[in-house]
Amino acid sequence: MRGTRTGLSINQEMETMMDKLSIPRSMGRATRAGLAPVFAGALLLLAACTSVPPAPAQQLAVSTAAVEQAVSAGAPELAPTEYRAAREKLDRAQAAMTTRDYAQAQMLAEQAQADAQLAITKTRAAKAQKAAASLEEDSRVLREEINRKAR
Repeated sequence: MRGTRTGLSINQEMETMMDKLSIPRSMGRATRAGLAPVFAGALLLLAACTSVPPAPAQQLAVSTAAVEQAVSAGAPELAPTEYRAAREKLDRAQAAMTTRDYAQAQMLAEQAQADAQLAITKTRAAKAQKAAASLEEDSRVLREEINRKAR
């Protein structure tokens, strides 16, 4: 059974580890075998701690697209605060990627996406309010015209 970097079986790897830690062979096989689960757990914990999370390239791409969509929707003019927050967080996420701080990059990219979506939503709401105000004004003018002709 091969499963370690050295090519040794897990049992051989644990025996080597116990020898390096100066656990005497005279303790008996049963005692040494009782320590095997402890060392196996330690090996797994060490492997988990040293693994690097994958780069959040997909989230960064989604966030970039969301920020671009916010620009297309008109967010820089109609929701500048939210757009600016999205842009800044996206820039910081890209900087975190270059320093291989993938956890920070992932978090910032997710926040940038949320801010961009908020900017898009606020932009659409602002456009809808402008359209509603324009319709109200058109309606008011039309009512005045009807009232003037009715007299």
